[in-house]
Amino acid sequence: MSDDHTTQAFGVYGSRLASLNPTPNIDKLASEGMVFTHVFCNNSICTPSRASIITGQYSQTNGVLDLLGRIAPERQLLPIEMRKAGYLTAMIGKWHLKEEPAAFDYYNVLPGQGKYYNPETRDSSKSEWPDNITEHKGHSSDVITDLSLNWLANRDKSKPFFLMHHFKAPHDMFNNAKRYDSYLEDTEIPEPDNLHSQPGSGFGSASTRGNEDSMIGAIGASVSKRNNQWGLGQRLGIDESLPEPEYAATVYQEFLKKYLRCVKGVDDKVERLIDYLKEEGIYDNTLVIYTGDQGFFLGEHDFFDKRWMYEEAMRMPFIVRYPETIEKGSQCDLLINNTDFAPTMIDFGGGEAPDAMQGKSFARTLNGKEQLEWREATYYRYWMHMAHKLGNPAHFGIRTKR
Repeated sequence: MSDDHTTQAFGVYGSRLASLNPTPNIDKLASEGMVFTHVFCNNSICTPSRASIITGQYSQTNGVLDLLGRIAPERQLLPIEMRKAGYLTAMIGKWHLKEEPAAFDYYNVLPGQGKYYNPETRDSSKSEWPDNITEHKGHSSDVITDLSLNWLANRDKSKPFFLMHHFKAPHDMFNNAKRYDSYLEDTEIPEPDNLHSQPGSGFGSASTRGNEDSMIGAIGASVSKRNNQWGLGQRLGIDESLPEPEYAATVYQEFLKKYLRCVKGVDDKVERLIDYLKEEGIYDNTLVIYTGDQGFFLGEHDFFDKRWMYEEAMRMPFIVRYPETIEKGSQCDLLINNTDFAPTMIDFGGGEAPDAMQGKSFARTLNGKEQLEWREATYYRYWMHMAHKLGNPAHFGIRTKR
């Protein structure tokens, strides 16, 4: 799982950025498996989404409504149930759930958000939490992949394994490995149609612009100067004296290149993980899932960040490969949300999801069977009213196939 890797930044999801070929290795994984097209988070912010994935519960049930939430070891239901099913379990990379991930057999996780360069991690093989700090050199995507490969190489190979490998990238503020500095350097990144102007009403509904446009300068962090309280342009070093639309266009190009360089680093590391599975001869016998913790705005609607219940932020990538039961190059349009991930993995692995989980298992789909009785709508709620100078009011809603 990556952080903020939105479906627009893949080849296989066919967005305006697909022509840039940003994810050749993940796209190859998808071509050998199944792409899920209607997967959504129920709260588009890192900690709540991860809490829903680890518990199989909605935010109002697991109590993680915002970035201050935490999941204690006894409530880390996914690794608990995978261990019951006989799996070695490991959590490596971004954790972001405050408490020790002690329900796993092994963990090596970033403290909090973690650093892009020379990150520290908390390693369960060292001293007691939270003093089990190890310092590393290099870019976080490289470091986290090295840690996972080391665990895989030295695990007890007489048992099946369940590894959660979580990149920090491409979370803002984007800081790629230096070797990608020239990637897309001379490329003009295609803009979304609604970066500079919003069709119809001018800028969304009254909820997103206020009466007589009274709130457009305060709602939704922008790429343009419309609402730059968070200061995307300033943080990227863009000349504030540039007029619109030149300013927004310049911010957009710099923003997207930095973001996609981080994506490129993730894609290359996915290849390393797959190469290891191939070398050990277990690739075809390993269920491989690639996902992100939510979506992200890449200039659509003149937005930056996530949080809003618009498609770009609510939608999650979800790609699965398991050749024994999953048809190559297939797609699935089941309406899934992130509370479904845990019960599905437990079910597919031979365990039984506990009654405390609110999500549903779609393991029948992964096993090549028809999914019986499925939801027709999925629920969303963002609780953090106008937080972090990003201008997103608390809101809720439902998403159907339409």
